[in-house]
Amino acid sequence: QVQLVESGGGLVQAGGSLRLSCAASGRTFSNYAMGWFRQAPGKEREFVAAIKWSAGYTYHADSQKGRFTISRDNAKNMVYLQMNSLKPEDTAVYYCTVARSGRLGRSSYEYDYWGQGTQVTVSS
Repeated sequence: QVQLVESGGGLVQAGGSLRLSCAASGRTFSNYAMGWFRQAPGKEREFVAAIKWSAGYTYHADSQKGRFTISRDNAKNMVYLQMNSLKPEDTAVYYCTVARSGRLGRSSYEYDYWGQGTQVTVSS
């Protein structure tokens, strides 16, 4: 049973930074991909970034490229999302997710397991 637990969300002023963490457990993730999505009220779930667990290849959404960075710590089974220069439009619930296929997909349908999410609120 895969478990994903996000943490690190909160309230931050525009221009500030947050680092989200995702603790993964339940199996070996070496062939999987890990990702971050977000969902704002009234909007569809949106791809943010993904990382190949073993090789560390990353893929970031164009809209956050240069501001957000995904990384992982294999030894700790942790995935991180460093978010800098935050904007009010980044306000959303951020979800950690796992793709058993190992592909760095942009669609939520490509991911198999999801955490409960962590709220990020950016004030103007």
